[in-house]
Amino acid sequence: MATLILVRHGRSSANTAGVLAGRTPGVHLDETGVKQAVAVGDRLAGVRLAAAVTSPLERCRETAKEITSRQPGMLRASVEKQLSECDYGEWQGRPIKELAKEKLWKTVQTQPSAATFPGGESMRAMQDRAVAAVRRHDARVASEHGDDAVWLAVSHGDLIKSILADALGTHLDLFQRIHVDPASVSIIRYTESRPFVVGTNTHAGDLTWLTPPKKKSRSRRASTDAAVGGGAGPQTATS
Repeated sequence: MATLILVRHGRSSANTAGVLAGRTPGVHLDETGVKQAVAVGDRLAGVRLAAAVTSPLERCRETAKEITSRQPGMLRASVEKQLSECDYGEWQGRPIKELAKEKLWKTVQTQPSAATFPGGESMRAMQDRAVAAVRRHDARVASEHGDDAVWLAVSHGDLIKSILADALGTHLDLFQRIHVDPASVSIIRYTESRPFVVGTNTHAGDLTWLTPPKKKSRSRRASTDAAVGGGAGPQTATS
């Protein structure tokens, strides 16, 4: 299967205001968030992205645009509704410090698989739709571009954490142990045998090694098994 690059949107006006934005329309990247998105775009400029998808919310689409605009050609991110923010229902738009006093807050922290937001969705449903979406797109990208293909998905913190938890084989109740910052990059490679979590919550570093040499065989059979002892690591795209 292909390699998925997960990017959380850059810092938004709601992040700085300490408000749970949820699916509230009109929440954009703030000045720092734009700079963060540009930095991610520069970081991924040397990676040949076969495809890109994004949550429909403005802060994600703005982040995706900064990334894809630095790719050669005319790559544009398509909108994937299943990667939209969790439906926080009545919690949406409220200050985080106020929500922390709610009884449900403790459940979200300690047993998120049992949490359902009033007037919204459950965290289990959020994870199910997010994982199904990325696996569907991953299979499509691999089918159209080969198993060496690398693609991008721009989404939200809780969604990316839930996708990483699934890839790690970690129960949703433990997903709060995973940290995903604004504009951070996480990487998953799905194979027939298992997902491989290649990186989480990264902010810097060369990623050109994700793009294989053009003449490299499309066969990735060896990658379906874990290298005993850790292996030799990735080669750079120019080696």
